[in-house]
Formats: sequence, C-alpha cells, structure tokens
Amino acid sequence: MATFTGGQLVAKMLKAEGIRHVFTLSGLHIAPIYAGCVEEGIQLVDTRHEQAAAHAADAYARLTRGPGVALVTAGPGVTDALTGVANANAANVPLLLIGGAAPTFNQSRGSLQEMEQVDLFLRITKWSDRIPSPELVPAYLAKAFRMMMSGRPGPVFLEVAWDVLSNGVEDPKLPDHYRTQARGAGDPAYVERAARAIAEAKHPAVIAGSSIWWDDAVAALRSLAEKAQMPVYLNGAGRGCLPPDHPCFFQHTRKDALAAADVVLVVGTPLDFRLGYGDAFREDAKLIQIDVDPTEIGRNRAVEIGIAGDSRVVLEQIAAQLGAVPDRSVFLAQLRAGEARRLDGLAAWEGATDKPIHHSRLAKELSQVANAGDRDPMFVADGGNYVAMAAKTIQLRQPGRWLDPGPLGCLGVGAPFAIAAKLLHPERQVFVIQGDGSFGLNGFDFETAIRFGLPMVVVVGNDAAWGQIRLPQVALFGEEKSPATRLAPTRYDRIVEAMGGWGELVTEPDQIAPALERAIASNTVACVNVMLDPDAPMRSGMMGYAV
Repeated sequence: MATFTGGQLVAKMLKAEGIRHVFTLSGLHIAPIYAGCVEEGIQLVDTRHEQAAAHAADAYARLTRGPGVALVTAGPGVTDALTGVANANAANVPLLLIGGAAPTFNQSRGSLQEMEQVDLFLRITKWSDRIPSPELVPAYLAKAFRMMMSGRPGPVFLEVAWDVLSNGVEDPKLPDHYRTQARGAGDPAYVERAARAIAEAKHPAVIAGSSIWWDDAVAALRSLAEKAQMPVYLNGAGRGCLPPDHPCFFQHTRKDALAAADVVLVVGTPLDFRLGYGDAFREDAKLIQIDVDPTEIGRNRAVEIGIAGDSRVVLEQIAAQLGAVPDRSVFLAQLRAGEARRLDGLAAWEGATDKPIHHSRLAKELSQVANAGDRDPMFVADGGNYVAMAAKTIQLRQPGRWLDPGPLGCLGVGAPFAIAAKLLHPERQVFVIQGDGSFGLNGFDFETAIRFGLPMVVVVGNDAAWGQIRLPQVALFGEEKSPATRLAPTRYDRIVEAMGGWGELVTEPDQIAPALERAIASNTVACVNVMLDPDAPMRSGMMGYAV
C-alpha cells in the first residue's frame, strides 16, 4: 500500500486544482509541503517577505480567475502575510494562505514561533481553520477551494502543524468534483424588469467593475451596451474590458453621465467610497444592481432592481429580453464632446515640459511606449498620486491588463503582482507604475524577479514624498504641521542595479521615452527613476484622497 505524508497530500490537492506556482518564504515548519511540490512539478517562488508572497498569490488568482496559493512558516511568517490576505479579502480574491505550526504534541508548551493564528483571520477570510490530522488534509483542501470560489470569491487560511505534514497516510483517497463550476442566473422576473427599465430610459448608463473580468463577461457587456446604446464606465479589474476606441466606452465624463442618467446599471461594483457611498447618482435615478452576493445589493443606496447572479449570465439574459430602444446617439455625442474637452485639458499636462517632470507627461510617454507596435503590455499600479494620475492617461487595449491593489489601497503590490504576471504571461511586457513611497514596502522583491529571470520595467515616479498624503495634509494643516510626509530623492535605479538589474535616472521630459526603450531592451528587471514635481497634482487640479 502506498503511503503519503500530509505535505505530499497538500501538494497533490494543489496539483489537482491546477496550481502551477506557489509563493512562499522558507521555514522548516512547512518543509514537507516543499518536498511534495517538487514531486508534483509545482514551482515554488520564494520571495523576500511573506507579505510579498501573499500579494503574488493574490495577483496569480486575479490573472487566472482561480485560486492563488501562498505558503508561509509559523508565527511571524503568518503575521507578515496578514496584510496580503486583508487586501485579497477587500478585493474579493480567492487566495489560500497555508501557515505552518508547531507539532501538536508541543503546542501550548512554548514552541518556537508558537502563537494563536487561526483567530487572526476570522474577520478577513471566508474561512479560517486548522487541519487536525494528515488523513483530513484532502477534505480540508477541497473545502478551502470550494469556499474560496463559491459566491463572492475570497481568501481562506489553513494552519497545518508539523506532525500533520510529516506523518503518513496509507492509500488516501483524493476527492474529486468537490466544487461546482455552474453559473448563477438571475431571477427571470427581475431580468424582465431590468430590460424594460433600460428600454424605457432616456439616458441610461453603465458602471461595470471587477466581476466583468472575474465572470468572463466582456463579450456580454459589450453586446448589451451596443444593443442599448449605453455609455460604459469601467473600474477595478473591469478596466480594459472595452477598448479605448469603442463607441460605448467613456472614461472622463462619469460625473456628467451620472448627473444625467435616469437609469444606471451597476455590475459587480460595490456602492462604496468610489461611488460616493451611493451619492454619485441622481436622487431620482433608478439603480439596477447585479452582484453575485445578494448581501451587497442595496448597500448604502436604495436599488430599484437588484439581481443576484453571475455577471455574464445576467447580462446575457437582459440582452435577450431587451426589445427596441430609443435613439440615444445625441446623449452619447454629448458625452463624447465632454470627453474631448477633458482630453484637451489633460493633453496640456501630458505635453508639459516642466522640470521636475509632470506626472501626466510621464504617464503619456509610458502609455505610448508600452503600446507601441505589437506590444501587449500589462500594467501593475502601486502608488498614490502618480498612479491616480497615470490611470487617466494609460490606454488599455485588452482586458486583464491592469492590476491594482483594490479598495483596501494597500501599497507594496508592485514587485509581487508583477512577478505573478510575468510567470503566467512571459510573452507580455510588464510595466510597474511605482510610487517612490510604495517602492520601499516590497521593492526588495525585484531581486526575486531578477533571481527567477522575470524581465519587467519599473517606472518610479519620484516626488520625494508621500504625495497623496502630503498635499491634502498641507492644505488642511499647513506645512509646519505636516510631518512624516517627505522622503529623500533616492536613486531607486541604483538600488535595482545593485540587485543585478538595470537602471537609469530621468530628469528631463524628453529623456523618458528613450530611457523606457532602453529599459525594455535590457531584458532584465529595469528601473527608470523619474524625478517628478511634488506639487503637480495640486497645480493640475488632480489631487484627491478619499476618507
């Protein structure tokens, strides 16, 4: 009879789930899983910080639209990963964190790195538990995957003690078909009401978020928007789901559209701070909200029609029910004219010759270089003002090409997100839109990227400050009462060079594009460190900070 350790069984379950990469930082508590992963052909990607391992697993899940896995040792290994799990929870990402623990026979005796771990995750995961014996490893892993992927996705934490991982099980039976792939349809009566409301509306609009990506609803959204002649505004992982030249795609006139819209279709987007807690809409606007989680529907704002279900299925249902709609070309033309006016205003900053360099000029140069020719760029956003301003300019031609932390606003995702992106899509050119402050959180994991041979271009917007905090803080309290918001004009390019990568400092606007081309040509981890004007967001009227 064949005998397998608990660690081997963990690896077998990961392999059965289709996991190809596991992100980790070594610790003896979890060594039996390492051995199992090597046997199963699962690549272990060891980072320089457990938070980075969790972030990388988060990005892996987002890009595969399946589970991502991080593996950390007991005690400080687990607590270091806590922020990554919290970020995944806020962004509804199916991240599995497996944490080691002391042998059960030594627990409560003062073992090395012993602490209560399961309770730490109860409020930021869909499930947190410990596996009590090696025989139950397969059943617990099956439940973990089922919990992560059912309904609204989210993270799970499992603690596994050393003896549970090292002891053997004879002829274990691995579960199969332990979770459904079925998609939830919307209530037909509510779908009919939604289709009728859209057909009767004078000025309907669409706010589409991350579920468009997660539910593979790009084609369904495009079809419905075209059929109903509705303007579409994208956020979160929904960015890029309509190309920049699509007649229904709008980016800079959301406030205008929502001020005029009598019916708004909100798909997979919570009514949180990004939509003014529901106040971004007209008071008399009818909201149609689609969400896989019924408890999200109607949060912060009354909803006329709430439909619980898979975004793709429900959008297809509405399109099938939608009859003739009035001609909305005038409404779309008005919004397009508004887009043109705002783009004209933005163009002045995108072409600015100021020194230090304006954030928008850097973003424009980056967008043009990244999208040149047949390049298929992936952008990882990790920062404050620089990222917020770049998002207004960067063009996304495909879905699934923009990664940002999500609503938790967690800094430090740059290197780990980019590592996962490059592992999964080595053919894509990965650009990290990196703030100088956020570089300090997990910047050492660019060494991980170098070590694993994962070329990427890190574009540091260096304003020598925590800019998104400093500017409003100074506006509120004055310069003298705004401590802890400035940084040194650090040579981040030299830091990456010291790790074995390539770097260049940019201080002139016309140096940006040539430096970016040289960075791409270096075929390694390249850092282009661009000195930015710390007051540009204030002067441009682009400063914003939500509380």
